[in-house]
Amino acid sequence: MGIADKIFSVSEVNGYIKSLLDNDRALSNVYVRGELSNYKIYPSGHHYFSLKDASGTLKCVMFKGSASKLPFRPGDGMNVVVFGRVAVYPEQGVYQLYANEIASDGIGDLYVAFEQLKERLFKEGLFDNMHKKPLPRYPKTIAVVTSSAGAAVRDIIRVLKSRWPLSKVVVMPVRVQGVEAPPEIAGAIRYANEHKVADLIITGRGGGSMEDLWAFNDERVARAIFDSEIPVISAVGHEPDFTIADFVADVRAATPSNAAEIAVPDISEIVYALNSASTRLGQSVNRELKMCRQRLGELSAKRAMQHPRNFIDDKRLLLDHSQERLAAGLQRKVYISKERYVRLGAALDAMSPLKVLGRGYAIARREDGSIVKVGKDVKPGDKITLRLRKDEIDCVVT
Repeated sequence: MGIADKIFSVSEVNGYIKSLLDNDRALSNVYVRGELSNYKIYPSGHHYFSLKDASGTLKCVMFKGSASKLPFRPGDGMNVVVFGRVAVYPEQGVYQLYANEIASDGIGDLYVAFEQLKERLFKEGLFDNMHKKPLPRYPKTIAVVTSSAGAAVRDIIRVLKSRWPLSKVVVMPVRVQGVEAPPEIAGAIRYANEHKVADLIITGRGGGSMEDLWAFNDERVARAIFDSEIPVISAVGHEPDFTIADFVADVRAATPSNAAEIAVPDISEIVYALNSASTRLGQSVNRELKMCRQRLGELSAKRAMQHPRNFIDDKRLLLDHSQERLAAGLQRKVYISKERYVRLGAALDAMSPLKVLGRGYAIARREDGSIVKVGKDVKPGDKITLRLRKDEIDCVVT
């Protein structure tokens, strides 16, 4: 084999292939569908990943500028459609897709971003009921963070004034749509807390598409609501609509009008309840007065109240009767005691040994005082004493 007339360097070959790909219109603006794999974000902010399908893999890169505009966080295993251009990276001699946009394949980007933020904030505990603050029962001042030009603010003010005109309403106008809306909403909520503008905050807007409501799915708004020391009612869109703000807020309202209904009591119901309580209290007092009058009439009709001296005389008679009964009882007690004393004395006397001695009997005792019961208890020469009825005789046994 002969040596070719021209020998190319590696750089020349890579450069030639690069120029071919760069000049290929089909590859300069291409959409590629596949599954994300080995997705990595470098400290530089650039995103490196691969797209794969059943039979192939394509290396991809998305630079920081394009990646910062992504509405959601891509990750391994997601099915996506990537828009960009195919080119050669000469330093490594590989071709790759330089991505400008990434869209979720099958569901919208906003929905993916919504679900990702929802899951992350849930794991951080921002939705926990333990962080929910109770609403004041009778708020003095209510701050309404919404657009000053929308129908939502008019509905809120109308319902608040009709239900509870005692509350002061402070409108804090903000944009509720567009890139400027999230920082304005979050800033208004923080301002209301720093300056103690109100003791209750209502934030929200009227209905619309997911894109229209997107400001209330922003992480900055969610964290401002979570950090608020003032209770927050979220009222975004219509009843089926849910935003991240609804999950973080202390109370979620189905609509702006419903938020106003939740925020304050109905003054007509309060007035009715007060009137009912006043009626019941009056009836209770009247019943008590009637019972007291009846009791007073019964007492005033008693003999003691009409003739006090008669009452004293009755008590004197009762005292005399009680004294007689007490004296009679004491006499009976003394009589019974005397009878018992005589009966016990007679029984004791009947049992006395002196009675036996009085009939001619004697008791023989030895010198140690023991009683002689039989002859063998003594022997000749022992000294004994005979106890008679009145006297004692000293004797010697012979």
